[in-house]
Amino acid sequence: MIKQEIVQRTAEYVRSKFEGESSGHDWWHIYRVWNNAKLIARSEECDQAIVELGALLHDIADYKFNNGNEEVGGIATQEWLKPFDIEDKYIQAIVHIVNNVSFKGEANNNKMQSIEGKIVQDADRLDAIGAVGIARCFAYGGYKGHMIYDPNVKPHLNMTKEEYKSHTGTQINHFYEKLLRLKDLMNTQTAKKIAEERHQFMEKYLEEFFAEWEGKR
Repeated sequence: MIKQEIVQRTAEYVRSKFEGESSGHDWWHIYRVWNNAKLIARSEECDQAIVELGALLHDIADYKFNNGNEEVGGIATQEWLKPFDIEDKYIQAIVHIVNNVSFKGEANNNKMQSIEGKIVQDADRLDAIGAVGIARCFAYGGYKGHMIYDPNVKPHLNMTKEEYKSHTGTQINHFYEKLLRLKDLMNTQTAKKIAEERHQFMEKYLEEFFAEWEGKR
């Protein structure tokens, strides 16, 4: 059993590490994912502490900011948790979440095995859609120097993992390449219900965007 004190110390550690980050993967993103995960967990039979630690550590060393290295997050997770009095099976359960939470263009190849991991994955994906998701999309695009939109650049659908990791397109295309697909990739009923409303909001946003783009509003 994992003590709640470890969860709180982890939250403090992650906050100190990510506060002020500007790509949309900041402490407040992690805070929202943490809250989303706790909300979803109430409707599932799961280990609450593993859910919370998985949520707090899910972006501890994201591959997008570590030269595409998909193992660095799990390594950083182990390094943080090892000094605590936690059984190795729990540490490995959290490492599994961190290593498999991200969307990498593999819509039909979800490697997440545990219910705790599926909860965290849903919580993370919920923060990528809706009003907050739209804001994060453009924040990340600005951080990476991507264009908002170019009608001559078409969305690249059904990318392989390697194509997705190296892909540079427009942020409006990102809606079609990822964000609008997330509703149908949710694992839990709670997340599916929330995702439906956020998905509809994004569709309305895009309708308005294209109307303004063409000077119709």
